[in-house]
Amino acid sequence: EDIPTGIYTIPEISSVGKTEQQLTAMKVPYEVGRAQFKHLARAQIVGMNVGTLKILFHRETKEILGIHCFGERAAEIIHIGQAIMEQKGGGNTIEYFVNTTFNYPTMAEAYRVAALNGLNRLF
Repeated sequence: EDIPTGIYTIPEISSVGKTEQQLTAMKVPYEVGRAQFKHLARAQIVGMNVGTLKILFHRETKEILGIHCFGERAAEIIHIGQAIMEQKGGGNTIEYFVNTTFNYPTMAEAYRVAALNGLNRLF
C-alpha cells in the first residue's frame, strides 16, 4: 500500500509510490510520462503557469509505480493516481488514463497528457 505525501508550500509538492532513484536502484524497467500544467486548459483559465505531473510506470506491464506532482493543488491531484495505483487484478495501468474521460477543463487532464506522453516514449 502506497501512502501519499503532501508538502503544503507554494507551490505544493505531492507524491505517492516509488521515485526514479528507487526504481533505478531496483533495476526496474520504467518509463516516465510528464504533463506541464501551463499546457492544460484549466491551468490556463486560472493563470496557473507553474506545475508538473510525472507518472512512473513499468515499461512492459504498464503498471503505475509512482506519481509525483508539484504545483497548485498538487496534494489534491495526487489522489486520482493513488486510487488507480490501488486497483487490483490488472486495474493499475497507465492505459487507464488514456481510456478514461474526465470532466473538461479540469486539472485531471494532466493524467491523460502525462499518460500519452509516457506511452509515446515506448515507441
